[in-house]
Amino acid sequence: MSRWLSVLCLVLVIGFAAISFVAVADEALKDDGSHIQITAPKDGESVGQSFDLKYDLHAGSQAHHAHVYLDGQYQKGFKGTFSNVAPGRHEIKVQAANKDHKILPAAAVVTVDVK
Repeated sequence: MSRWLSVLCLVLVIGFAAISFVAVADEALKDDGSHIQITAPKDGESVGQSFDLKYDLHAGSQAHHAHVYLDGQYQKGFKGTFSNVAPGRHEIKVQAANKDHKILPAAAVVTVDVK
């Protein structure tokens, strides 16, 4: 009997932990009315190996800043210029984030061809 009670307790603990995780994840992903627009480069544009990224973040109720990704890789500390990007096609994504760096739904994506 005590073994079944232990198993039941373990199942309940795991279940509550999973529910809590989902609730926190859902909270972080709510649309707060933010909007992002990449103004340069334009989607499909050809650029050199170094180029500037310009975007507008219209912050909603939670957005504090944006995170920039190049081919899915977070560009920590990005200051606005990509340097020494390998030739070829690359995806740039700008995603809204709150002050705790949790990602919000607002995002913009462009693809560029680096010559």
